[in-house]
Amino acid sequence: MTQQRRLPPWFKVKMPGGPRYLKVKALLRQAYLHTVCEEAHCPNIGQCFEEGTATFLILGEKCTRRCGFCAITSQRPQAADPEEPERVAQIVKLLELKYVVITSVTRDDLPDGGGAHFAQTIAKIREHSPECEIEVLVPDFRGSEESLMMVVAASPDVLGHNLETVPRLYSKVRPQTSYHRSLELLSRAKMLGRDMITKSGLMLGLGEGYAELLEVMADLRQVNCDILTLGQYLSPSPLHQPVAKYYTPHEFDELGKEAERMGFGHVESGPLVRSSYQAHRYGARL
Repeated sequence: MTQQRRLPPWFKVKMPGGPRYLKVKALLRQAYLHTVCEEAHCPNIGQCFEEGTATFLILGEKCTRRCGFCAITSQRPQAADPEEPERVAQIVKLLELKYVVITSVTRDDLPDGGGAHFAQTIAKIREHSPECEIEVLVPDFRGSEESLMMVVAASPDVLGHNLETVPRLYSKVRPQTSYHRSLELLSRAKMLGRDMITKSGLMLGLGEGYAELLEVMADLRQVNCDILTLGQYLSPSPLHQPVAKYYTPHEFDELGKEAERMGFGHVESGPLVRSSYQAHRYGARL
């Protein structure tokens, strides 16, 4: 498997730096907040910040796991900041967001994996911006149903958890977790919050086969997952998993149509699609 160095032409994006982008970036720094847009080197950061949207990264910027695809730093994290949920809520209110996505690093060092912190962040946003729709993208909480229940009880509009890739590649891409544990989380979330929308995402180009992708999509429909995102994997550095294949926009379109035929309520499929990309356009409106 070799790294393809030159990006295909359909990856051209606008360089960040507009006035709204700079404003959002400044507000985040003033509030000592992080976004996955920055930490994970998302190619859509310029567009999203210009539109006044961001995916907030709570519980710090250091992760207790080391996944083969992720640019987020893997180190022992600092203690969770009890004031962070309030600060996130204040920024959401200041930016007058109608839709917000909250995710986190994985915190295996915390007894609840950060479940209570997610719930507090949701509650604070509801307090300050009651009309704002809230999507959370959660880690697997090491399979803890109690931690998941804390988040579901806070009533997010959408609960997401990404499978990321096919089971065969987990030992390289997500070595500290389990495909079946992640699938079980989505199944439990649907049972605990029957009216709550569930969501998952896959990165393409890590060496998966077409049939394997179809099997994963079928597994997601078996647990009644509502929304699916399909995007191209881009290796953050030579130390991460290499790109095995760049899918064309046509191939993404075909896979997206196949997912729709399977019954997903909404599918976002394209080279630049990420799990929270343009989520405010469809979000909780299924």
